[in-house]
Amino acid sequence: MAVLDSFDSLQAEIDADVEIVQLARERRDVFKTALSTAPDVKLVWGSGSLARSTQLQPVHDVDLVVEFDPDQHPEWGQPGKSAEDAIERCRDLVHELLSSESGSHAQLVRQVNTANRNRAAKCFIDPPGSDDAFTVDVMPALRRSDGILIPFKREERWSLADPEYLINEVAARQREWPQFRPLVRVLKYWARQHKQDTGRVKSLVMEVLALECLSQANRPEALKNFFIEASNHDLVIEDPAELSGLIQPDLDTAGLRRALEDSAASASAAVKAVANNDQPTATRLWQSIFGEAFPLVLPPTGEPDPGPRPIKDSPQG
Repeated sequence: MAVLDSFDSLQAEIDADVEIVQLARERRDVFKTALSTAPDVKLVWGSGSLARSTQLQPVHDVDLVVEFDPDQHPEWGQPGKSAEDAIERCRDLVHELLSSESGSHAQLVRQVNTANRNRAAKCFIDPPGSDDAFTVDVMPALRRSDGILIPFKREERWSLADPEYLINEVAARQREWPQFRPLVRVLKYWARQHKQDTGRVKSLVMEVLALECLSQANRPEALKNFFIEASNHDLVIEDPAELSGLIQPDLDTAGLRRALEDSAASASAAVKAVANNDQPTATRLWQSIFGEAFPLVLPPTGEPDPGPRPIKDSPQG
């Protein structure tokens, strides 16, 4: 076993289960087909990490955008109650078409929650407590030439966004380099592992940071270079479509930078260890970055490498 085998094991651990992803896509397609039949709906399409194929294990939700006909809702897009009205229209459509009790298209959704939702109707399908439960978020939108208008219920406003931009950017990078999406998932997992040091880092922050700092190379070299580049980034992570501003205004940039710097140092040492034909030390360093999901390569003795012997301070004189 070598370092690259350990990376394979890490990837298998963090990638979403193929069967769950297939189920998520099947449910997405049921929603798309049903909602597209509504007379005031023009188009339904998937967004979020599932659409970009950057989702981690487990799948938490499926995001859908429902484009409504502005001619049938002329008051939408204006400040005030119209944002809430649009989300409630999504709730009504899901109940009518997909309710587990009386859906006319399919009997699938047991509950739709809009009370605490700011931009979308959250649809619950699986029984409470299910191990693989995930929700479908249905967000209303109005198409414009420069993007889509999406509602913000609490703020009583609509804002311009372009989620298709990021979908297309990720797809283009993947076509150039087949390791891009898998390594984006690795970096999102890294953020989870370092939450104690960084606070919550939104997955979208890591995804955009990857677009800016992750360059083509073999996996260890690419990750080493990412951590070095990202640790020198200003960490002002904004909507790549340049429409919505900061992705996470409450981001702990100091904590994130320290974690990136520590990982850059460990990744650089790990790459150097492989160059010196020291696979056990390399995997120990990578494990310090990604946690126990990254398997160790044992030294010839069969015992884990304990690393350098700690130096203990002792009184002088």
